[in-house]
Amino acid sequence: MTDLAHIRNFSIVAHIDHGKSTLADRLIQETKTVADRDMKAQMLDSMDIERERGITIKAQTVRLEYEADDGETYTLNLIDTPGHVDFAYEVSRSMRAVEGSLLVVDSTQGVEAQTLANVYQAIDADHEIVPVLNKIDLPAADCDRVAEQIEDVIGIDASGAIRVSAKTGIGIHEVLEAIVAHLPAPKGTLDAPLKAMLVDSWYDPYLGVVVLVRIMDGRLRKGDRIRMMQTGAVYPVDRIGVFRPGMMPVDELTTGEIGFITASIKQVRDTRVGDTITTEKKGCEAPLPGFKPSVPVVFCGLFPVDSNEFEDLRDAIEKLALNDASFSYEMETSAALGFGFRCGFLGLLHLEVIRDRLEREYDIELITTAPSVVYHIHMKDGESRELHNPADMPDPSHVDSIDEPRIKATILVPDEFLGDVLKLCQDRRGIQLDLTYAGSRAMVVYDLPLNEVVFDFYDRLKSVTKGYASFDYQIIGHRPDNLVKMQILVNDEPVDALSTMVHRDRAEMRGRAMVEKLKDLIPRHMFKIPIQAAIGGKVIARETLSALRKDVTAKCYGGDATRKKKLLEKQKAGKKKMRQFGKVDIPQEAFISALKMDS
Repeated sequence: MTDLAHIRNFSIVAHIDHGKSTLADRLIQETKTVADRDMKAQMLDSMDIERERGITIKAQTVRLEYEADDGETYTLNLIDTPGHVDFAYEVSRSMRAVEGSLLVVDSTQGVEAQTLANVYQAIDADHEIVPVLNKIDLPAADCDRVAEQIEDVIGIDASGAIRVSAKTGIGIHEVLEAIVAHLPAPKGTLDAPLKAMLVDSWYDPYLGVVVLVRIMDGRLRKGDRIRMMQTGAVYPVDRIGVFRPGMMPVDELTTGEIGFITASIKQVRDTRVGDTITTEKKGCEAPLPGFKPSVPVVFCGLFPVDSNEFEDLRDAIEKLALNDASFSYEMETSAALGFGFRCGFLGLLHLEVIRDRLEREYDIELITTAPSVVYHIHMKDGESRELHNPADMPDPSHVDSIDEPRIKATILVPDEFLGDVLKLCQDRRGIQLDLTYAGSRAMVVYDLPLNEVVFDFYDRLKSVTKGYASFDYQIIGHRPDNLVKMQILVNDEPVDALSTMVHRDRAEMRGRAMVEKLKDLIPRHMFKIPIQAAIGGKVIARETLSALRKDVTAKCYGGDATRKKKLLEKQKAGKKKMRQFGKVDIPQEAFISALKMDS
């Protein structure tokens, strides 16, 4: 059992790529938690996709034992958090489990949009914050400028910021000393009834559901019967342990400690993140304040390329949902694509990660339909409903108004690209809220419609600013606008997978771009194919794919012209008949390319 005064719980927060995971590696190495021969880069990023993309997706924990310069031994519990906006919910709940944060800022890049978003979450959680300037080994590092920027933009005193190079190991000892000296010890009462916060849970094929807990009061021993306060379910504790980064069993967890338990829990759904765990008998009275559940903001359909793989896809999605509480799904069918699932995600990166994991870990080829957001539809009879899929849009004559979700976007961009960014936001129906300067960089705040952002806003932003802009957003609510459902008809048949909701003023432009793109993607058939974009019964754009021709007059040489004419008329009648009964095969690639709409 560790004395409370010798425990420090902290997380590392930073923008993407500012060196959180590398700093965590050095702290693990410096405290000799892992033998040098077992050390590898990004020690805490365990998923292949995390290592490949170089991003953290799941928050990871590790316990370090550190002997400080004052001769005392401290237990440090570190949570390495993701930096990307889509995984902000991982950050928010990690914050509640710890008392302090290391704010890592790249000394060549300075403060970025995500730095702000994550540090505000830490301030909301009442954290003590220690600024760390990383990458001082690079020639472009400018620590004084960045320290000044931290003070100006965030408002934290950065005069004592620790200068480190997580790659080479400079300054790591000073970081450990600062953690011990500046971060507060956890509070709590050892003799009180057990009160533990459920920080995270995931499914392990050998152990069942593994639950990450932070003990607020009391102690938790092997064999205790615990009760989840939200669901009321009771479980016996099978094993208790801590992460060093591998699982290491211990006899008990006491106040202020972070560790894991397994308790014969069958499904991750039975463990709600933010729930309070207490003992079955003599439990605590009031639960801890929980987290708001994460709400999906982007929806899209996932369909198997080979319809025989539908059952495999169902199994794969169920297994993935075990580990990702923020991913929701339900079954849907489409005339063009067969059976599949309508899935909800926290953002486009989350969508990409889930799709990559399904394709890679379960070897299923997928088609993804156009991403759409949740609209609120108010009917004329006073009923309100949510619309997740544009194909389910009710008859417009019964609809009174449609509300779309709006976001508040914060963009940090170097001065020379400011004009392009403002133009991009104006083109996406944005309303400018604020424009301020932090050194040579502008901070623009815009109110934007989410459906304009989910398509390709982030890619466009990166391309107009040569990759120098950073972007962060939060949802601020729904607002009515003039929205319509645009359908694509191929050979007079609607293709539901390509239905989208668009602003009426933009519909013609979007429709024209879509039909022109499809004209190049759909292979020619033996008959003429009209490709149309329509709103209700009104066609707003059309392209015609000409027919392949067989030369029926090839065998006629010389002779009367009426013979040729007769053959051509016969061919024409045949093509007309073909068009009536012919089915147009739209290849998978055409769907995928058409859905990557470039504005």
